[in-house]
Amino acid sequence: MKITIVLGAFLPVPTTMGGAVEKVWLNLAAEFVRRGHEVVMISRAMAQSPREQTVEGVRHRRVPGFDTPRSLLWLKFLDLIYSVRTLSLLPEADIVVTNTFWLPMLLRDPSRGRLYVHVARFPKGQMRFYGRAARLQGPSTAVVRAIAAQAPALASKTAVVPNPAPASVATSPPAALATREKIILFVGRIHPEKGVHLLVAAFAAGARTVFADWRLMIVGPAEERLGGGGESYLASLKKAAQTASTQVTFTGPIFDASELERRFRAARLFVYPSLAERGESFGLAPLEGMTHRCAVLVSNLECFADFVREEETGFIFDHRTKDQAGALSEKMEKVLADDSLLGRVAEEGYRKSSEYSVSRVADRFLSDFHSVMQGSHVASTSR
Repeated sequence: MKITIVLGAFLPVPTTMGGAVEKVWLNLAAEFVRRGHEVVMISRAMAQSPREQTVEGVRHRRVPGFDTPRSLLWLKFLDLIYSVRTLSLLPEADIVVTNTFWLPMLLRDPSRGRLYVHVARFPKGQMRFYGRAARLQGPSTAVVRAIAAQAPALASKTAVVPNPAPASVATSPPAALATREKIILFVGRIHPEKGVHLLVAAFAAGARTVFADWRLMIVGPAEERLGGGGESYLASLKKAAQTASTQVTFTGPIFDASELERRFRAARLFVYPSLAERGESFGLAPLEGMTHRCAVLVSNLECFADFVREEETGFIFDHRTKDQAGALSEKMEKVLADDSLLGRVAEEGYRKSSEYSVSRVADRFLSDFHSVMQGSHVASTSR
């Protein structure tokens, strides 16, 4: 099978600036090649990477792109420019996967492949313009429901295929929770929609009492060009953390896979208090925590429900309550006070994460690609 994967205008491959979607498709592309398929990946060009190269059998073509702007309207305009640029680079293929906003509307040449739209975020009105797509694929049940609600006529073209968890760099399994340091970890963009301020406030409130033996480590970019909330937001977080003294660490982004994995494997609890009701589509970071045997605690967003079950594979706090930080602090205090519960949930989450290996998710994508090529639009929603 010939597969083309067109990534967005703002983050490059290799993932030197981060990017969950970019990481997902880079891992899948390599797996597709290992299965004997031909893969071309189109992504943002950067000075340090050649415009064309082959890595692990994946043919890379790179197009001039842009840093992420603050204005959503300007972002869509830049995406349009980038999408037009990619059209001339598309090879003949059986399947063309894209998560760009404009390409599903611009691509009209059937020789470039059946159009497979990866809906990486909650749809915001554009789905009804994607009638030419052969598939509208969402990474979670929540996203696919939103697609069908927005464009009922296209509901038969939808499918749930989850994101894969990143493959481990280490050759040994992660250590049991009881042997680790008392570290609470967050990994993600340092942005208000990720709820980082809630986590800092929740921890600081108990830093001298219930969390006195614990440390909070926050990993991720605050720079706006990398999707962060900016220097003023980071400054507000550091000010809120002052009462916790040296217990709170802001490391900045970590793009080295080995180093990031080391941080996951050192922590006991991974907290992801996202508030993005219509932005969070899957939750790759919590799943990544589960693959490294961390217990995970997430907000009550619908997108996490496919793999996080309360006190089974993870923990959930109610982010919709009036006192959000208080609810998170109370939940953290409860789970950290019970070593047995924390360890059991971490183990169950670790086992659950195996269902999302790159190999198993690649099976599902390839099966769905074949279905699309055969003209079947039957939704694939089983998990």
